Amino acid sequence: GHLILETANVLLDEQYASAHVDVTPGPYVLLSLGDTGVGMDAATRARIFDPFFTTKELGRGSGLGLASVYGIIKQNQGHIMVYSEPQQGSTFKIYLPTYAGADEAQPAAPESAAAPGGDETILLVEDNQALCQIILQALKHHGYRVLVASHPQEALALSRRQAGPIHLLLTDVILPGMNGRQLADRLQAVRPDLKVLFMSGYTHNAIVHKGVLDESVDFLAKPFRIAALLAKIREILGRCRREGITSAAKGPEPSRSS
Repeated sequence: GHLILETANVLLDEQYASAHVDVTPGPYVLLSLGDTGVGMDAATRARIFDPFFTTKELGRGSGLGLASVYGIIKQNQGHIMVYSEPQQGSTFKIYLPTYAGADEAQPAAPESAAAPGGDETILLVEDNQALCQIILQALKHHGYRVLVASHPQEALALSRRQAGPIHLLLTDVILPGMNGRQLADRLQAVRPDLKVLFMSGYTHNAIVHKGVLDESVDFLAKPFRIAALLAKIREILGRCRREGITSAAKGPEPSRSS
């Protein structure tokens, strides 16, 4: 197996804080720890920070390890999240507030520029209903037409019923039944011009280590700011348009006589 350790500077904005009452908006240092182990189901994830809760056999674990981690992080005004699915490993994300020094002012959060929008059709596949609704409302607010599915089979059915184009597939990587890469392959087999943006609570490196995605794909790690999502979508669709213009400018290949 693999253990993946990563660090990054991140901004947890007001929108993220509104959904996580223990978070103060602002800049944080992220420490991410991922593994390729057996993962956890929802019932286990819900209790992992409880004191004395353990999945080990009697006498093998105290159930105080993650409870102590949780307490230390909270004492330092931090935040911890875990992403895990059975047989998909786990990723813990620890957010600690940045420290600029006793005599230095904390950097102000950057002002968000006007988020870009568009009028293309996006197929959104996300099994977390709360997150799905946030993304859906943001995309619709910025002009996009959105088809919504909570699992891959529903997404395939929506694609079959959609007579017009679908410009972008925005999908979680870990989904019930098949993963996001497999779903994208199925859809691109019948819609070869479909662009794809993957998202996951696991980090990009962790997903690559699992062999689900390669390093070249477009990817956003959760949690992400809506502004970052909108900018990434426009980057991908803009790239698609530029490629189309370039191809049209070159014209068709000259015919060759036999």
